[in-house]
Amino acid sequence: MRLPLYQVDAFTDRVFAGNPAAVVPLESWLPDAQLLAIAAENNLAETAFFIRAGDGYELRWFTPTVEVDLCGHATLATAFVIATILEPGRDRIAFATRQAGVLTVTRDGDRYTLDFPSRPATPNDSPHPALLAALGGPAPVAVLSGRDYLVVYESAAAVRALTPDMVALSGLDLFAVCVTAPGEDGVDFVSRMFAPAQGIPEDPVTGSTHCMLAPYWAERLGKTALTARQVSARGGDLHCALDGDRVKISGRAVLYLDGSITV
Repeated sequence: MRLPLYQVDAFTDRVFAGNPAAVVPLESWLPDAQLLAIAAENNLAETAFFIRAGDGYELRWFTPTVEVDLCGHATLATAFVIATILEPGRDRIAFATRQAGVLTVTRDGDRYTLDFPSRPATPNDSPHPALLAALGGPAPVAVLSGRDYLVVYESAAAVRALTPDMVALSGLDLFAVCVTAPGEDGVDFVSRMFAPAQGIPEDPVTGSTHCMLAPYWAERLGKTALTARQVSARGGDLHCALDGDRVKISGRAVLYLDGSITV
């Protein structure tokens, strides 16, 4: 069986930057084990699979090792494939997901806006005892938690300089670790994200963590429209807007690969 496969760099306007995601359109759902095997073979942070459902789509995301509950960059990549290749000119797409409800993506020129749930973190005075040692670096300003740990530092330089112990991070009790600090060069905040237990040592650009980052920085900075930069090696830029219990996350995407796979 041959399936189409697209590889898209998300949250960037140029190839070899942002976060690469594989996108695989399906006629119907394959067995979960086969979906996971395809994602493992792709060996990217995420592979998105989708099928038509009425006027919208059903969407699922897999790392090389697990299915995830929410993924921003692969949703952006999927919307890009639909709006530029499969249904050129379409400017609004609704995705039904298994754990995050219905997610919509709107297109304005080459900019895509994801409508995602807000996931505020809460202060955590007793995080996993290995957390800070695994991250290394200076003492953080604060530690919060939601789906992931949110560790706040004083400066972007401190976030950039972290060299975490990935083996130690793999043994933590939450899905992932996001580190953040005030921004620089006109950016409101910066971040990095580590999820080695999920097959992603460092994710280049992570839309889902901004569901947690946006409400934190909106409260701290007293503003609801925020510019963000994920300062991984590839790097990526996002625009976030807190809207009640939703976060609008905007960015661009570019096509890197258009081909097929045999399974």
